[in-house]
Amino acid sequence: MDFIIGILIDYGYWGMLLAAFLAGSFLPFSSEAVMVALQAAGLDPWGLIIYGTIGNVLGGMLNYGVGRMGKTEWIEKYLHVKKKDLDRAMRFMAGHGAWMGFFAFLPLLGSAITIALGLMRSNIPISFISITTGKLLRYILLVYGASFMI
Repeated sequence: MDFIIGILIDYGYWGMLLAAFLAGSFLPFSSEAVMVALQAAGLDPWGLIIYGTIGNVLGGMLNYGVGRMGKTEWIEKYLHVKKKDLDRAMRFMAGHGAWMGFFAFLPLLGSAITIALGLMRSNIPISFISITTGKLLRYILLVYGASFMI
C-alpha cells in the first residue's frame, strides 16, 4: 500500500484525483494519506480539495451506476459488499432517499450508501448534489485539520 501511495504522491493533483476515485468507489482504499502527504509536500490545499472531491464523487457515482444495474448478487460477489451492509445502508436512508447521499463520506458505510442509492433508483441530480456536498465538506475538514498537524 505504501508503494501505491508513493506513486500517487508523485503525480500530485492527478494522483490525488485517482486516490480519491479509488477511495470513493467500492475498492478498499484511503485517500486521506495521499492528501495529507501532498499537503505536506506543499501543494495548494484548495487544489487538493477540488481534485479530491471530484475523484471521490466520481467513485461514488460509479457505485451508484453499479447499484442502478440492480444485480445484488454481482454486488456481493464482485464488489464484496455484503447484503447486510446494503440492508443497513437502506435502513439508514429509509424515508430520506437521495439526500442521504450526504453521508457517503462515512468509512465502511459510504460505498454501501452510494450503491443503495442506485439500487433504490434515487433521483440522480439530488444524489449527485448530496454526495458532492458531503465529500467536499469532508475534504475541507481533512485539509484544515491536517494543517494544524503539519
